[in-house]
Amino acid sequence: MQTTWKGTISFGLVSIPVHLYSATKEHDVPLHQVHAKDGGRVRMKRYCEEEEKEVPYAEIAKGYESPDGRTVTLTDEDLADLPLPSKKIIDVLAFVDEGEIDPLMFSKAYYVGVADKAASKPYALLRDALVESGQIAVTKIALRSRESPAVLRVHDGTLVLQTCIWPDEVRPAAGIAPEEDVTVRPQELRMARSLMETLSEDFDLEQLHDDYQQALQQVIEARLQGVEVPHEEEAGEAPDNVIDLMEALRSSLRRAKDAHPERSGAEEPETEEPGAGEPVEEQPPPRKRAAAKKATATRTATATKTTATKTTATRTTATKPSAATSKKSTTTKKSATAPKSATEKKSTAATKRTAASKSTAAKKSTTTTTTRKPATPRKAS
Repeated sequence: MQTTWKGTISFGLVSIPVHLYSATKEHDVPLHQVHAKDGGRVRMKRYCEEEEKEVPYAEIAKGYESPDGRTVTLTDEDLADLPLPSKKIIDVLAFVDEGEIDPLMFSKAYYVGVADKAASKPYALLRDALVESGQIAVTKIALRSRESPAVLRVHDGTLVLQTCIWPDEVRPAAGIAPEEDVTVRPQELRMARSLMETLSEDFDLEQLHDDYQQALQQVIEARLQGVEVPHEEEAGEAPDNVIDLMEALRSSLRRAKDAHPERSGAEEPETEEPGAGEPVEEQPPPRKRAAAKKATATRTATATKTTATKTTATRTTATKPSAATSKKSTTTKKSATAPKSATEKKSTAATKRTAASKSTAAKKSTTTTTTRKPATPRKAS
């Protein structure tokens, strides 16, 4: 890896000789300027207006034109001898939380490596101190004829120098966001959060790739082989006005679940209907059921009364039975099998209570007819 910068990190009285290496690279398909008519290469030539001729690169220097039209020439030696402390030293100014630096200020990243073995221990000391504190170091550095603020942070056990732009180089964002007051309903926020969770499940940044570069390479290959250039189907136009935000969120959530079945763990939250200010209250059950219950209770009570009347008539007409026989006769009307043991009597009583609980009127009638009659035989026995 090619060294970009050589210098020293100044950490109080501790000096760490380091080298900087570019941590990123941009991959793109190299394109040149050509003459569209015949494909001839178009090259940029350095042309001197004073001498009206092309000049070699070795004779090129930097210049500055003042507002009154005068030009000042600056050579490489002038730029190399600038009185800058940050020219060869990365001076640590302070340690701050990473959240105090707006990511909008970040520029290019460089890996920081040691220049010799003697720098290994102070290098590790600074790295471990940053990791333990959870902070980053604010510094300044002069790179490529420009001084910039920078931060030192840790990435994969390696110090990284991230250059930044100056705070006054960040343009204000006033007037860009909607100025009018916009009210977001809680159910809309819940739906948006559910969509965010669905899209974020099992997301892997390493799976992202440059579709543009792949498509451009396909076009180039088609041109080289003399075949038809592939074309992508035209995508539908996106709506320019969202009328129903809740419906758009629901559709987005369904589409995300269909496109990523493995991410469909987030459930769609219960939301209010559009325009509703409060959750919908539960409606009471239909009254028809209650009426049906009353009708059933009435029929049950009537049937019970009829049965009780028939039982009384039978007792009056028939020969007066003994207490045990009368008891068996009454119980036979209620059950196909006559209970004889105490356990069977309890089971019969439980069955009566269960049947009686279905209707209040039936319970009262059954209790009056069935419970009070056997009381006399029990006393006689």
